Amino acid sequence: MRYLHQRYNMPTDQAKALLTDIGTEEMAHWEMICTMVKMLMTGATVEEIKEADMGAMYAIRDKAIYPQDSTGNPWTAAYIQSIGDPVTDLYEDMAAEQKARAVYEQLLNLTDDPLLKDALRFLREREIVHFQRFGEALRSVEEFHSAKRIF
Repeated sequence: MRYLHQRYNMPTDQAKALLTDIGTEEMAHWEMICTMVKMLMTGATVEEIKEADMGAMYAIRDKAIYPQDSTGNPWTAAYIQSIGDPVTDLYEDMAAEQKARAVYEQLLNLTDDPLLKDALRFLREREIVHFQRFGEALRSVEEFHSAKRIF
């Protein structure tokens, strides 16, 4: 997990704690998304699965949950962007949160299910909060680095 790796490179306790909190919550987001997908797949017929262009997925995985993007690329540790520089990594985290927010907004456009929309809105709002919290950590790290400078 990106946040666990980055936690050990953060120079401030505030940034370390923040990464632990957000990393834990992100794991819960995965669980929520998997639950939503499972609920949407429950009761789906093979014909409905084919109509949704998910036949290949069904052939390999049946209705099992398998983390992948919308084009079928499985989740991989290659998605983790971390180079070990706290400032760079926090900017990358902020960008990732904005990308996730945009995805949730696009997913909201793809459904008319009110319960699914509520869950997606909740996740979208949490990405906004994470973006803001990463900004707080960034300020903490930048202040730490500024205080270390000898003039």
